[in-house]
Amino acid sequence: MTKIIGVLASGRGSDFQSIIDHISLGVLKNARIGVLISNNADAYALKRAEQAGIDPVYIEGIQGKKFPSREAREKEREIFDNKVVGALKQYNVDLVALAGFMQVLTPLFVDEYQWRIMNIHPAKNMAKYSGRGMYGERVHEAVLKAGEKESGCTIHYVDKGVDTGPIILQHTVPVKPDDTVHTLADRILVYEHRSYSKAIQLHIDGRLKIVDGNVEKDYSGNWEEEWNERQKAYIEHQKTEWAKIGKPLENLLL
Repeated sequence: MTKIIGVLASGRGSDFQSIIDHISLGVLKNARIGVLISNNADAYALKRAEQAGIDPVYIEGIQGKKFPSREAREKEREIFDNKVVGALKQYNVDLVALAGFMQVLTPLFVDEYQWRIMNIHPAKNMAKYSGRGMYGERVHEAVLKAGEKESGCTIHYVDKGVDTGPIILQHTVPVKPDDTVHTLADRILVYEHRSYSKAIQLHIDGRLKIVDGNVEKDYSGNWEEEWNERQKAYIEHQKTEWAKIGKPLENLLL
């Protein structure tokens, strides 16, 4: 049975595009993106949605706004989340995927889609490089400043904290001596794009179970081998796309 995904994004939407590509290539099965919702009217993700024939929905968010009090801010967050939940229900969304969504969800939203919201974060050490204010280039800057030897990406379920939900998948990448924020970000992004759809497929296939606050994964029946075989089509596509922008993966991943 096909499950409907609702994607929330605030920026360029490259992780969103990776999900689109996994579905169109037949790698991610029994899944369809029903809607792309953004809190940023200028988000390129909205254009990606239009190009892919996916309904783009803009709902004005609170990012960058000033409020007279914390209570006023929280009230506006709840109003926004109510609107988003309403839109997701209109599209009969089964799973919500946050793809660079720059607004913390309220408990109201999290309760409505408990263990049906995923997020991807550009770090592996979630204890040190996640939480409020730790996003995008700030994560990579902190990793480089600390002299870490490795970083990576994490896909997790969303709970009522910030980047504190149960971890589904992680991928490790090396930090090289000559890395900049941008080279490290690119290397991690390659694996973000490969990993997010894998986590989504595990969820859709009913192979994720939360036990004592941790995610248990069921890879029985050659599930992972079959996924890796299908994923080869996406990896070839990915190589072509990165080559188009002058960043051959062979060099990037060395």
